[in-house]
Amino acid sequence: MTINAVLLAVIIMLGLSLARVHVVLSLLIGALAGGLIAGLGMTDTLNAFQEGIRNGAQIALSYALLGAFAVAIAHSGLPQSLAGAVIKRIDAGGTSGMIKYMLFAGLITMSCFSQNLIPIHIAFIPLLVPPLLLAFNRMHIDRRLIACLLTFGLVTTYMFIPYGFGDIYLNQIMLKNVGEAGIDISNISVTKAMAIPALGMFVGLLVAVFISYRKPRQYQQLAIDKAAHDEVLEGDALSKTAASAQTQSKMKTLVALAAIVTAFVVQMYTDSLLLGSMFGFGVFMATGVVKWSEADTVFNDGIKLMAMIGFIMITAQGFAEVMKATEQIQPLVDGAASLFAGNKAIAAFIMLLIGLIVTMGIGSSFSTIPILAAIYVPLCISLGFSPLATVAIIGTAGALGDAGSPASDSTLGPTSGLNIDGQHDHIKDSVVPTFLHYNIPLLVFGWIAAMVL
Repeated sequence: MTINAVLLAVIIMLGLSLARVHVVLSLLIGALAGGLIAGLGMTDTLNAFQEGIRNGAQIALSYALLGAFAVAIAHSGLPQSLAGAVIKRIDAGGTSGMIKYMLFAGLITMSCFSQNLIPIHIAFIPLLVPPLLLAFNRMHIDRRLIACLLTFGLVTTYMFIPYGFGDIYLNQIMLKNVGEAGIDISNISVTKAMAIPALGMFVGLLVAVFISYRKPRQYQQLAIDKAAHDEVLEGDALSKTAASAQTQSKMKTLVALAAIVTAFVVQMYTDSLLLGSMFGFGVFMATGVVKWSEADTVFNDGIKLMAMIGFIMITAQGFAEVMKATEQIQPLVDGAASLFAGNKAIAAFIMLLIGLIVTMGIGSSFSTIPILAAIYVPLCISLGFSPLATVAIIGTAGALGDAGSPASDSTLGPTSGLNIDGQHDHIKDSVVPTFLHYNIPLLVFGWIAAMVL
């Protein structure tokens, strides 16, 4: 019996990723193996891979410019100002329940904004969270809950709202790949398609807040927590020692807000995240918040921030292109369709489960979509799923595993802020809680979306 080249390529890629071989290498090796087994030869396999990389170039460039914009926002001091305002409010208000839930709402809001309105991704976490650890300890807040709050905003926003990182995930990657795979996307509303899965994420959040981590948890009051707390307040006090310093700080904050509004408006009217990021960065330079002499350094730091994600995404596009070139997707689809025997319920569940495994292996939902779309779109068409249900399946299958993957930014980011004092374990306190509270409801609600849309 001849093994399907596409299936073997995915197994090799996933196996290498789970064995902690770098994702870029895993994708490349998997693509080469699939192409050679299909009889393409090395030259044709590499040509197909390079064609796919070219298709992903705009996405990578958008990520690079967004990274530069994120670093410029951090450079303006806006995240630090937000942290200072929150800390002073907590210090003045004691440990009341109202203050605690206001803090939760603030963390969720900031993590949501970090994906679209203030697109700085996880860069805000090391700036905002460490100074708050002392307050968390005083209120006996379980840090596993904080990890769940942050991850909710980081994941739900990009998979539901088509701006910022959501524009990249929903429009530039998902709709583009779904359209290329054979579905008319002209009348598809991604927000409508992803509304039910996003509701699943919200249910998981409510369970985490009001059931799983409601009880107090004790942490040691360490010197490093107090130092991070005091550093923000001291910086704020120093800015008030001179009127000019205070005025300059306010000016930078206003410029940051103006840049954010500019980027958002430009993106909304041009439908281009790349242009939005470029204009936003331009506001920082034109006003002198980012000096001309510093612009090169800030821009380079931004590219470094997003470079790895960009490389993984364009490599995944190359992998998907090789899979199409093998011409073995259709036989795989036909075999899977006969295996499901037309049972859409089982097919939807298996497709979502495979998406969970692939994303857990790669560590990036953005990179999973091109691979899944190439296989799932023909399969969904053959099984009779509507275009809206197909988009819901692929979008959910990609997002599944982002929360709960040890290699995902959605878990690494919260850990980077919560573990500066060594009291927050990455696997036990970030990965496992987010996996249980988000992947399970996302799997259930994604399946419901596939059935009802």
